Amino acid sequence: MDRFEAMTMLVEVVERGSLSAAGRALRVPVATLSRKLSELEALLGTRLLIRTTRKLSLTDAGAAYVEAARRILEQVENAEREAAGEFTAPKGELIISAPLMFGRLHVLPVIADFLARFPDINVRLLLSDHLVHLVDDHVDMAVRIGTLPDSTLVATRVGAMRTVVCASPALLAEHGVPQAPEDLRRLPCVTVETPMPSLGWRFQPGGSTTPLDIPIVPRLSVTTTDAAAQAAIRGVGVTRLLYYQVADAVGAGALRIILDAYEPTPAPIHLIHAARGRMPLKMRRFLDFAAPRLRETLERLSAGAPAGAAG
Repeated sequence: MDRFEAMTMLVEVVERGSLSAAGRALRVPVATLSRKLSELEALLGTRLLIRTTRKLSLTDAGAAYVEAARRILEQVENAEREAAGEFTAPKGELIISAPLMFGRLHVLPVIADFLARFPDINVRLLLSDHLVHLVDDHVDMAVRIGTLPDSTLVATRVGAMRTVVCASPALLAEHGVPQAPEDLRRLPCVTVETPMPSLGWRFQPGGSTTPLDIPIVPRLSVTTTDAAAQAAIRGVGVTRLLYYQVADAVGAGALRIILDAYEPTPAPIHLIHAARGRMPLKMRRFLDFAAPRLRETLERLSAGAPAGAAG
């Protein structure tokens, strides 16, 4: 039997949590996966997995074997990269993930300049507002906006971004300018649907460490930030977005930022990648190239923010 293939299958099953999920990821029938694992157990003369109808769990021998298998697979991957020249010359495909609008506006120009500088590197840019799993989805590097959870990921901070509430001048002329977050209850609002729905908007009153949550019943709910910005420009309602998503409209006078004294702490922005030993040169070159340029972009955005606003 192919022990390397069997190790790969076993590790995938453990990481995915089920034979069916691993089978989909590897594009291997579950029956084939089960047979290969049984052959591996027979070869080793010990049980590695305890399989029930509800869950999979590792035996003590299985846990030790999986840990060793992970190290072996990583060494093989590094050897293949070494042979392909990834550690001696910047080349190969680089997979980058970024939020949809931020990626289009600010990451794509950096990538275009990067490709012009490094002709032997190709980039696949994944634009989505849904978080990807770097290891499971085979992503080399990602742009993340927001506080990062504790993890083994390596993060390089490139800046921060304000969360702003804004509305069209016409709507504010009609309804009046809210002076406190509670005033939003009397105004129509536009919200963005997210994977983790929230019933309100969070504010941070100046000088207070206690956040203030204001329930919002949307006049309009949309699925993209760009649609929310456009609806606010048309006077449908007040919306709450990251500053870069409305910076052009604010600069043009189509939107006006309100309640800036109640803005929460700006969200950090990082370039992140998985911690996996020596970094291939294609990733090191991109990190060294992209980080200072994104910092410059974010500093320029902050400098262009309306006077008196934090950020």
